[in-house]
Amino acid sequence: MSASPTAAALTPEMPGQVSLEGTRSTWSSFCVRRSNRLALAVIAALGMLALVADMLASDKPLLVRYHGQLFVLPNLTNPAALRELDNQSLREDLDSAGGDWMIAPPVPYGPYRIDLSLEQLPSPPGNGHLLGTDETGRDVLARLIHGARVSLSVGLVAVALYVLIGIALGALAGYFGGPIDWLVSRAIEVMLSFPTLFLLLAILAMVERPSVGHLMVVLGLTRWPAVARLVRGEMLRLKPMGFVQASRALGASDWHILWRHLLPNAMGPVLVMATFGVAGAVLLESALSFLGFGAPPPVASWGEILTEAHRQLAGAGAWWLAVFPGLAIFATAMAYNVVGEGLREAMDPREG
Repeated sequence: MSASPTAAALTPEMPGQVSLEGTRSTWSSFCVRRSNRLALAVIAALGMLALVADMLASDKPLLVRYHGQLFVLPNLTNPAALRELDNQSLREDLDSAGGDWMIAPPVPYGPYRIDLSLEQLPSPPGNGHLLGTDETGRDVLARLIHGARVSLSVGLVAVALYVLIGIALGALAGYFGGPIDWLVSRAIEVMLSFPTLFLLLAILAMVERPSVGHLMVVLGLTRWPAVARLVRGEMLRLKPMGFVQASRALGASDWHILWRHLLPNAMGPVLVMATFGVAGAVLLESALSFLGFGAPPPVASWGEILTEAHRQLAGAGAWWLAVFPGLAIFATAMAYNVVGEGLREAMDPREG
């Protein structure tokens, strides 16, 4: 018995489903511009930098043979035999005649290691410190490398949290309507009535000792309304379309339609907003750290280094404490914004 022609026509490739060919076309359109590819490469490099920060900057070696014993990646394991030693003291204590040797990371300083041999603090670039040191003798390059992990983690985790909240609330409000839509819409209006920075400061001020985790959660819980409003609008736009009506006629449940058809088609604008959101979260983390509400000292973050630069610029003229973290923040925000703009253009059929 042959299948129903109506069902056969609707089932194989519904117009509401996101196709692999469409994804490839979007990717090809995105990669046309060299600036998009460059920005994506910068984001990938920053992500890799954050992942392997301990391999690039550490006060412990990557590999060392010390007094006849081989230690593999002591910079990660921190064995008891080497706990009180750093790269400099290890190098002085190695018995080369006994076969001792070591391989140090490219930046042989940890983000919290203080160089007691320096006479001037903060120390300008040079004297073994490529980007100089801060007022306590900590290497700026090491702190920048490890600060990438903190700043990017805050941006990515906070954005993931508020995107998930926004998608869930916006989808429920836009698809089911009624009381759910009324409640979500009023909550969005209330949240958007407060300036974001002032709301963040007010919430963080109630925390006795703000940490990076607190910052991620507060950012995630206060920035979801924009995503929820966007997803709600997409649900209202897509719900009357033919592929939704066809799915409902074929007996699909509301949750199946919402999960398999509506959400995939609403993810394009959300992805663009999330990309811009990471840049905004990195800037917000830096601003909050500068105001004393970000990552608590001595945690290495780009905003915390800028805070120290503010104290040192007038007296010691430590320009390197402002220039290098400022460039890192600028490059990160610019890269994510360029990628977001590129995705927006690639997903918009009206863009030529």
